[in-house]
Amino acid sequence: MSTFLGMPAVAPRGVGQLRGDEPFPVAARTALANEQLRRNLGHATRTIRAKRAAVVGEVPDWEQLRLAGEALKAATMARLDTLLVQLEEQVTARGGTVHWARDAVEANRIVADLVRRTGADEVVKIKSMATQEIGLNEALEAEGIAAWETDLAELIVQLGHDRPSHILVPAIHRNRTEIRDIFLREMPSVPADLTDEPRQLAMAAREHLRRKFLSARVAVSGANFAVAETGTLAVVESEGNGRMCLTLPQTLITVMGIEKVVPTWTDLEVFLQLLPRSSTGERMNPYTSLWTGVTPGDGPQEFHLVLLDNGRTAVLADEVGRSALHCIRCSACLNVCPVYERTGGHAYGSVYPGPIGAVLSPQLTGVEENASLPYASSLCGACFDACPVRIDIPSLLVHLRARHVEEHGPSAEAISMAAVSWVMAGPGRFRGGERLMRLGRLLGRRRDRITALPPPLSAWTASRDLPRPPAQTFREWWRSRNG
Repeated sequence: MSTFLGMPAVAPRGVGQLRGDEPFPVAARTALANEQLRRNLGHATRTIRAKRAAVVGEVPDWEQLRLAGEALKAATMARLDTLLVQLEEQVTARGGTVHWARDAVEANRIVADLVRRTGADEVVKIKSMATQEIGLNEALEAEGIAAWETDLAELIVQLGHDRPSHILVPAIHRNRTEIRDIFLREMPSVPADLTDEPRQLAMAAREHLRRKFLSARVAVSGANFAVAETGTLAVVESEGNGRMCLTLPQTLITVMGIEKVVPTWTDLEVFLQLLPRSSTGERMNPYTSLWTGVTPGDGPQEFHLVLLDNGRTAVLADEVGRSALHCIRCSACLNVCPVYERTGGHAYGSVYPGPIGAVLSPQLTGVEENASLPYASSLCGACFDACPVRIDIPSLLVHLRARHVEEHGPSAEAISMAAVSWVMAGPGRFRGGERLMRLGRLLGRRRDRITALPPPLSAWTASRDLPRPPAQTFREWWRSRNG
């Protein structure tokens, strides 16, 4: 096996699609101006929240299940190195081949080499956050290999030349009419009279994908879990496309983050109760596919497991931050987050949006590479209440903000707050400050709020408005009222 688990904890090279082009406040301001996006997001997240609340309410020991999931994840991270070695041994003993990838560059090279070795020039893919994280589709395209997404939402994103905006529902920012227009434009075989009725859209996608399933010789998947004691991999999904990819092709390549391992089948039982209720609002997933190595004459006859680090050992080295690795990618935190509901996933600039992305992406890349994300939260705590494995995301956000300050030095905001504190600590200074604030009334005359200030204060107003100062101070109002 590779020795990357014993290497220094540093951010990897070629981290893939984990960095945004713009800081979160700038990207969020653009998203907030898109009314159609806000409507789409609001409708979708409300629907998912309601479904989840209904099925969670049916489980009398839900909090005990959450505590069990939290404890199992913490125990797994404490002996991750041993469990990964056990997983490799069991997969190998059952006819599979295990590859270790330190970063996105190495993982993409391994997968591309494996596909070329089969002689294929295309692959079918199951929805996978790990392959999105490393930018696998783009890497394969550069090698002359076409990667076809088979999950309906991922297909919509791919055909729309778009980016995913949600962990579970990548096309959550699209409505039915937009999807119909994408299909009419990008699918040659779609009837010209296609409507935006959900069944018609699903049948059009089914016909388009069926040809890919029947002709593909290679499939690429992620994995929701891997059982160390038997080398068994698990994928849960709702459409059946995953089952097609896992059974029809000759070669199966699975790319899995090293944190997805669980020790035993008994442990898997806990997560298979937590995940579907928290993600799709279902009691169980319509399709739960499990496979162990290679079985002659049944399913793929060549199986490769790529174990991906890509910054995870750096996260593991942080005693506080490592709990972000407990995430089972259910997306419950996104669906309850007031910030995500209004800005959508694209504003986060990472394949991991929302609250979990705000704590995971900066750690995978190094906090300075995604310094704005830990501030992309109101710290309301709704994400912790919804998380099925009790990741304390608000505390992690505060922890990462502190790390950013320590690594970057005091920010202009911190210096400003220190100055304000000094002014407010003395009655005379405070009175003088109140008088100076009246000058701000000149700036907000038109809209009754201040939307732009000169540098360096422009960094604040680039993403926030300020209220226009009142005509009189509280002290003046009190004197005029009470003498």
